[in-house]
Order: sequence, then structure tokens, then C-alpha cells
Amino acid sequence: MARINLLPWRAALRRERQKEFAVWTGLGLALTAATMLLVRTQVGAAIDSQTRRNQFLEGEIGALERQIAEIRDLETKKSRLVAKMEIIQQLQSSRPEEVHLFDEIARTVPEGVWLRDLTQEDRAITVNGVAQSNARVSAYMRNLEGSEWLYEPVLEVIENKQDGQARGKERDRGSRFTLRMKQGPKARTGEDSLPADKKAP
Repeated sequence: MARINLLPWRAALRRERQKEFAVWTGLGLALTAATMLLVRTQVGAAIDSQTRRNQFLEGEIGALERQIAEIRDLETKKSRLVAKMEIIQQLQSSRPEEVHLFDEIARTVPEGVWLRDLTQEDRAITVNGVAQSNARVSAYMRNLEGSEWLYEPVLEVIENKQDGQARGKERDRGSRFTLRMKQGPKARTGEDSLPADKKAP
């Protein structure tokens, strides 16, 4: 009976399979490396694109912040200009009021009343004076109530005593008083605002 040696054929088949395995393994590794390279390239491109976007946004944000700072600076300048304009308008409107103030003070002081000093804080006026009697102080307050530029007189202090330092015999025995009032044009209300033919007889 004949014998056939199959060892060389099996060895050759094994070597062939090993070669195929090595080829496919190499192809797989090459494909994996190519895929990784492609992914890395795409990721790098995406990162570069996002970086450029971030830089663009940062530039736009910086420009907006500069514009906001300029707007705030303009608003500050506007507020200062408005405040200056208001002060100028107040000064212009207060000039005739000061004239009226001194005119009304001179006009409302009755005989027998002497003003020692006058202080003004905003529209509040405080007057210190001496009167021959309490009746003179009452007359002064009635004159103030009838004034168009001085209103709401309030008597804070009144005291009767001799004043040895005062000039003139009329002031030796007088009433010292402190009076507060407000300055400004008096608003007409009630019957004062009605025409003459509509007022009560």
C-alpha cells in the first residue's frame, strides 16, 4: 500500500494562511491609522474654526464694550450738561425773584418793626427783628400773608425784654421775634382764581 506524506502541503498551507493574516492585519492597521488621521484632521479643523470664531467674538465683544464705555461717558457728559443747564435756568429764573424778595421785604415791614438779620436756605427765609409791640408783629404777619412773593409766615419766637444795646428810644422796650416764611410767587386758589364778576359780593 502506497503512503502519501502530507506534511509539506500542510506547512505550505499554514504559511499561506499566515501571509494572508499578516496582509489583512496590515490592511486593518493601515485603515485604522488612516481613519484616525482623518478624524484627527477633522477635529483639528473644527478646533481651528472654533478658535477663529472665538477670536472673532472676542473682538466683537471688545468693540461693544468700547462702545458701551463711550455711551456711558456720553451719558455722564449729558447728565453734567443737563445739571448745568438746570442751574443756569434756576439762576435766570431766580434773578427776578430776588428783586421781588427785597422789594416785598421792604414793602411789608410796617412802622415800628426793625429787621436785624435775614437768612435764606433754598426757599425758606428766617427773619430776626424787633418790634415796638406784639401788635406790630401781628401787623407784619398780616402784610406777609397779603404778599404775592412771601407766604406761609410762621412766628417761631417772640419775647418781650429791654434791649440796652438797641439804637433809639423806640427799641428800648420791644418784642424780639423770629419769623419764618417761604419765598416765591404765591399760587392763587379759591376765590382769588375767579374772575372779578364771579366772586362773592
